[in-house]
Amino acid sequence: MLFVLIGVILIACNLFDIGPMAAWNWEITGDVWKFALPFGLAVAWWIWSDASGWTKRKAMQRDAERKRDRLDRNIDAMGLGYLHKHRDGKKRSKH
Repeated sequence: MLFVLIGVILIACNLFDIGPMAAWNWEITGDVWKFALPFGLAVAWWIWSDASGWTKRKAMQRDAERKRDRLDRNIDAMGLGYLHKHRDGKKRSKH
């Protein structure tokens, strides 16, 4: 996502004549590769992250954290927080 954002910023800077990007041209033999490079890197990143399983692992970690948070909230709501070690490593006091 960062690479896409950089690419959009480069294009916007060129269109609004900001900074050195204002002098870049859109000819195939010119500076168009400078505009295309961030988008190409984004595609390469997405291909790598999907092929390596990185994306799936991150999604599984988020799901596990949500499940653990839901469990902690439910145990606290039942008033049993003093029996259960929460994700932060602390037990709740018995009221």
